This record gives sequence, structure tokens and C-alpha cells, in this order.
Amino acid sequence: MTQTIFALATPPGRGAIAILRLSGPGTDGALDALGAHGLKPRLAALRTLALDGVAIDQALVLRFPKPHSYTGEDCAELHLHGGRAVVERASAALIALGLRPADPGEFTRRAFENQRMDLAQAEAVADLIDAETTAQATQALGQLGGALSETYAGFRRDLLRALALVEAEIDFPDEEIPDQLALSAGPVLDRLIETLSAAMADADRGRRVREGYRIVLIGETNAGKSALFNALLAREAAIVTPIAGTTRDVLDAELIIGGYAVTLSDTAGLRESDDPIEAEGVRRARRRAEGADLRLWVRAPGDGAGDAAAFVRPDDLTVWTKADLGADVASRPGLSISAVTGQGLAELEAWLAVRLQRDLSGGDFPAVTRERHRRRLSEALEAVRMGRARLADGPELAGEDLRRASDALARVTGAVAVEDVLGEVFATFCIGK
Repeated sequence: MTQTIFALATPPGRGAIAILRLSGPGTDGALDALGAHGLKPRLAALRTLALDGVAIDQALVLRFPKPHSYTGEDCAELHLHGGRAVVERASAALIALGLRPADPGEFTRRAFENQRMDLAQAEAVADLIDAETTAQATQALGQLGGALSETYAGFRRDLLRALALVEAEIDFPDEEIPDQLALSAGPVLDRLIETLSAAMADADRGRRVREGYRIVLIGETNAGKSALFNALLAREAAIVTPIAGTTRDVLDAELIIGGYAVTLSDTAGLRESDDPIEAEGVRRARRRAEGADLRLWVRAPGDGAGDAAAFVRPDDLTVWTKADLGADVASRPGLSISAVTGQGLAELEAWLAVRLQRDLSGGDFPAVTRERHRRRLSEALEAVRMGRARLADGPELAGEDLRRASDALARVTGAVAVEDVLGEVFATFCIGK
């Protein structure tokens, strides 16, 4: 029998309201034991809660009978006064009644197990809680509404259409069916390979929205990287001195540009050094530059190309610093700024906002928002390609590959759910959700 669980659904500590959530077959019994009688479904009612004659609190109580609840089980919410002592007394009373504290993500896992949502929608719940930008919230809401699930359902529909043709030739070899029926699945698989390949090519977009777009400042020593880093953050996050090689490690900071989350990285100046500490900083700077979504090549007037040129890609931006010194860089490609006077910073931020909009917005919902999705999509694409290549060798071999592809796609939404996948998903949730 499923245990009845409870958890605090609001942040711990002192506040105006604290909400305890309950879910499971013992919910109604617990409400009755606490004195919360006569509750109408989904209507808040004021009740004085007590156990064994000991008062707990005056609280608003809501009851959500199964199956029309978040978890699909009998659920309830106790809207208590937000003092720590009140929450602890209410929690102790629930434990005394046989309820147990919920594990991280257990409410949402029960919702998944009771088919109130699929696995992709469950992940969207966690993403929505963690969202710090409008873009992250919009993407999570779309996924919660089923956009990602429908994308994968469409992939599977096309795949199952092809698999049906292959299976027909395997299962009914002696029936009156067209010769080489399995080969007619070829055009369907070709279109599916094209669709899955496009989804894989777009895989980074959802990840960048969810985790943050990575912008790295690179350049020579004393080019003004740390000063620009501080200016974009509007605070003194990095040490700025005239001494070359002041920055020895990668400094990361989070900010929001144009409604998108950005991870901005300041790095050591790129040059050869006999100092082992600086050399390590340069190595880390190069590695971070290689993995960036965008590199800002920070150059002071008079700087040569230097080592940074090797890491700059055609879509990157050159930022000329120290414009307050009057150097003429108008004829050079890029933007000119001064971290001292603020000249050019608004133009740089506007350029970055346009770049983020170009890279992260799109007409279609991204097929990948997590690494788990990318792995399953890659497995499916590989299996479909293999199945397509083996159609001419025999339907049995192709059919095995296509079933493997179908399984990979189904694991994204949990249509095929194994314990290790569920553990991977729900381990990241907060308690109370």
C-alpha cells in the first residue's frame, strides 16, 4: 500500500504563510484527526487544527480528492502561519498520525506514476521552479504543456509507421502482401532521418536557454577584459590592476541579457609564461574559449593579433577597449567601448541581446532541453540510420534496429520507463515537489 507523505511546499524559515502538502490514501484520515472536518473539494476552509487536545494552528485547509489532484491521489494543503514552531508542531503531528516526510521530487514522481503527466512534463516542473529568466519560464511552460512530448510522439508515429511495414513482412511471409513490403519503409525512414538530424543540429538551443548562454572574454594581458567584465556586471567582481597577468583563473558570473540567462567568463590573458600558475590559468582560458557559445575578443589599441586570434570564430565579436584614451579604431571591425566612461557599453549590450535572440529563439519548440534528451535522440538517430541501411538485407535485422530506436524515443517521455531513468530525473527535484 502506498504510504501517505507530506512536505513543506514553501521556503523554510520565517514567513507569512507556510504550506504543508499531503498526498496518499491516509490524507482524509489525517485531516479528520487534526479536526479539519466537512471540507468541500478544492474549496479553502478555515479550521482550528489540533491533535490529542493540543492546538497546532488556525489554518486554511484545502482538500483535493483523487484522481483530480496533482499526484492523482487524495491530496491536501495546510496553509499555516509561517513561524518555524508552527510548522514543526504540524509536522510532528502528521508523523504521529503515520505520515512520513516526502523524498525529493516524490510528489511529481507520483504524478508521473499515476499518469497525470509524462516524464518530459515532470522535468518541466523542476525547470519552471528553477527558472530565473522569462525565456527559461517560457520554455518550461511549453514543455509542461506537452510541446516536447508531442515532438517525440511525432517522431515515434513516423517510426512506427515504417516499423509496421517491416513487421508485416516478418509476421506474414505467406500471406498475400506486396513483395518486398519492408523496402517501402525506406522513404519514411529517409524523412525521419532528416527530421531527427535537424533536431540534433538544434540540440544546443534548448540547453542554452535552460542552463545559460556561455560568453567568454579572451585577449592578451592588460587588454581590459576584467574591466569589461565588471562593467557588464555593474559590480567589482574581478580585480583590475595595471599589472599584466593579474587574472590567473577563470571567473564566472551569471547575468540576464534580453531575457536570457548568460554565464559570462573572465579569463587570463593569452600568452606564453614560465610562471606555472599563470600557465595553468592560460590553459584554462583556452579550454573555456573552445567550449564557449560566443567569444568576445577584447583588444586594446595597439594590440597585435596575439594568441587569442586562434580561438576567434567568424561569428565572434571584437571589442576594442579604452576608447576614452582617444584611439582611432573606427575603421576596424567590432565595437569600441570604455569601461571607465561607459562609452559603447549600451551598444555592446544591445548587440548581445540581438545575438542571443538570433541564437536562442526559434519557431519550433526545441527537441532537446536536457542532456538526457540529447542522448536518447542520438541513440534513436543512430538506430534509424542502421535500420535504413539494413532494409535490403532483410526485414528482421532492420526491424530490430527500428524497435531499438522506438525504445530510445519512448524513454524521453517515460512511455518506456526504467528505474535508473526515473532516478536520474527525480533526484534533481526539491522536497515538496
